[in-house]
Amino acid sequence: MSNMRLDRLLANLGYGSRKDATLMVRYEQVTLNDAIVKDSDLSILLEDVRQGKLKIDGEVVDPPAPFTIMLHKPIGYSCSHDEKGALVYDLLPERWKFRKPALSCAGRLDKDSTGQVILTDDGDLLHRIIHPKLHAEKHYAVTLRDALAGNEAKLFATGDFLMQGDFKPLKPATWLPQGDNSGTMILQEGRYHQIRRMFQTLGNEVVTLHRFKTGNLDLGDIEKGTYRSLTDKDINAIF
Repeated sequence: MSNMRLDRLLANLGYGSRKDATLMVRYEQVTLNDAIVKDSDLSILLEDVRQGKLKIDGEVVDPPAPFTIMLHKPIGYSCSHDEKGALVYDLLPERWKFRKPALSCAGRLDKDSTGQVILTDDGDLLHRIIHPKLHAEKHYAVTLRDALAGNEAKLFATGDFLMQGDFKPLKPATWLPQGDNSGTMILQEGRYHQIRRMFQTLGNEVVTLHRFKTGNLDLGDIEKGTYRSLTDKDINAIF
């Protein structure tokens, strides 16, 4: 779709109902190319919105779908729409909770982990990031309770490693030790609490877990609790 009615567009972006959009127009709050918009049923080019030409009260309107961001998740936040307590969506503008299509996490982190979370409303991109065959490898910095035994890298790389409670072996994973009790884990898949359970199976315990890269897209210097929009170049770097 290359264009959309203004009232539907603003409703889909979470700015309120279509009626709210009509009122914004009536009170001359909406501009396009710095000219006041007179009709709420005006057909808007979505490319104009992406280029920041549509504004409400002088503020650029959010980009339409497909829209993807990268968030630096702090500890204590869940990557879920419906869990109790603090959610990563609480770190985003309130109106984004009402976007259609909704933003979803492309690979979750548990509440006690930190780092890179990619959120998108692009279903195809979501699938490509989380699908293990498409090789969007995820990189994690890990610290452990106990000292490493020294055989972890060999065990995790076999493709035969079986976590407690599982019946299907893990895909080969790369473990790069970087100290007595720390290192980098690179995964091709993302099972529930996978890294924590991998080390738990060996009798160790993960103390801190931080995802810092997906594919070749690095978290960079984004501060905890903040985010930035991703460009096509960023998204290509994932793969």
